[in-house]
Amino acid sequence: MKITFLGTGTSTGVPQIRCNCSTCRSLDSRDHRLRASVLCEVDDCSLLIDCGPDFRTQMLRIGSPRLDALLITHQHYDHVGGVDDLRPYCTHDGFPIYCQENVASDLRECVPYCFVQNPYPGVPHFQLHNIEAQKPFTVKGVEILPLHVDHYKLSILGYRIGDTAYITDANHLSEATMQQLKGLDTLVLNALRHEPHMSHFSLPEALEVVERLQPRVTYLTHLSHQMGRYLDIEPALPAGVHLAYDMLTISAL
Repeated sequence: MKITFLGTGTSTGVPQIRCNCSTCRSLDSRDHRLRASVLCEVDDCSLLIDCGPDFRTQMLRIGSPRLDALLITHQHYDHVGGVDDLRPYCTHDGFPIYCQENVASDLRECVPYCFVQNPYPGVPHFQLHNIEAQKPFTVKGVEILPLHVDHYKLSILGYRIGDTAYITDANHLSEATMQQLKGLDTLVLNALRHEPHMSHFSLPEALEVVERLQPRVTYLTHLSHQMGRYLDIEPALPAGVHLAYDMLTISAL
């Protein structure tokens, strides 16, 4: 599997508007973070996980690759705000989107013109597929396991594909989810900042999850400017744990 980090920032992105901290002023491209999203390429299947408001920029800067489906973790704007820009990928049958029922309902309200009986010519056309945590599904022969994740009071999804898992916006993982994350080669996990947060893992909390799961390698994502600069934080992380950054491409199992 090939994973490309399209965005590794939190909802405000980095630099954050009206901030003059050292991270936001950094000239290191690894400190410039669009909203969180990844592209997973497995055999002949190309999967986008989340489609935030930076989607158009993200696609253009990696050459507008083929996409076979979108997997959505949850309905917050920084994860779905770019769905209208999927229109170049929409065929007559509609572009496939896999998400929970409540997310599908919110999408219908967010972009209602995409779901009317007689749509305006040229609007995006989607196939919505309702999925549930702990119930595997397949896209082009690739099996995907949705995982229950707690994002404060909102139940959202992570995804396990083979021995790789992608979890963002978590502040708690149930025992059932932890069991389904055993035996990972690669873990992508959110870590917002150093201090505790109501709805996201802090860096110490994320490292506790890593310590328990013991994946071969972990990449931290959904980072805020409060995490600090890449060159300051990366060397201090435990062996096998790294800060992801935009446009980073890795090989995973």
